[in-house]
Amino acid sequence: MAGASGGALAAQVTLAGGFGFLAAGYGSADKLRAEFEIARNLIQPNEKGILPVGVGFLGWLLDKNEELAKEQISVALEYGVQAIWLSFGDRLDYWVDYIRKLNESKCGHKVLFFVQITSAKEAEMAVNVLKADIIVAQGLSFPFFMIDPLIFLTDIGILGTEAGGHGSANGLSLLALVPSVLSVVPPDGPPVLAAGGLVTGAHLAALLALGASGIVIGTRFLLCPESLYTDSQRNALLSADSTQSVRTMAFDEARETLGWPKGIDGRGLHNATVEDYNRGEDVQILRKKYQEAQEKGDISRIVVWAGASVGLMNKIQPAKEVVTEIHEECQKRLNVVASLGL
Repeated sequence: MAGASGGALAAQVTLAGGFGFLAAGYGSADKLRAEFEIARNLIQPNEKGILPVGVGFLGWLLDKNEELAKEQISVALEYGVQAIWLSFGDRLDYWVDYIRKLNESKCGHKVLFFVQITSAKEAEMAVNVLKADIIVAQGLSFPFFMIDPLIFLTDIGILGTEAGGHGSANGLSLLALVPSVLSVVPPDGPPVLAAGGLVTGAHLAALLALGASGIVIGTRFLLCPESLYTDSQRNALLSADSTQSVRTMAFDEARETLGWPKGIDGRGLHNATVEDYNRGEDVQILRKKYQEAQEKGDISRIVVWAGASVGLMNKIQPAKEVVTEIHEECQKRLNVVASLGL
């Protein structure tokens, strides 16, 4: 969740009983360091020096600037990060090996690798080649944080096409993806988390029933005061219904954040940038309009990432309340199912 999840949100999710991730994103190593400082001031490392949050890296962005990537990774290990999330890259095996060796050279604790996948084939690679500790399966939507069913802010993660932010443009829904991934992961393999369009305790209960070990939540946490989103972006999410969440490359073209693997696009709220992109606006004009809007904080043009369940969110609340509410609702739903005596 580049530009949305920083040290404050990641720490508060962990303190609430989930597991929070902050995003390395497109910034400098110093910017990442500043976010880790925020996290460390809120949640102290344990006696082994482990800071109980994770950091997410985009594989293609690591490949694009290896010098910056290695600086960011070094910062993460310096702060004793507990987990690293890798996604969207053709050389994830290289980066997993690099990080493991660097961490061993620093005599660090074992770092858990969360690997995001969008198909059963990718899941097999995550298990057999990358030796992932956790798989995150993404359906057609957007990830962030949960498992405790653990609640992660953004194992093997299954990401459905419902997810906000970036994901497979033509992938499977979670109802189809989770069973297909579980069919290729051995019983003693890594836990599988589901991600994409998940915002409620009912969603968590449903995915647990489907066989996932937990879920990853993104869009729901964007409404939290601890996120890096502005008040205008939060209000846009509050007023949106799910039909306004669309898949598009408009924002990447406008921001010049291109380089994503083939078949990957983003899901966000439909606005003027999407309109202009769809009607074939000259790309330079599109970028100029976007830059001007960004300087003004104009949400009629700037990106507001949002998963397909954005219409189910109706209030701004602290991360702790979100985690508690989801956990309690999940328990109630599971109790109802158990009472049916099926």
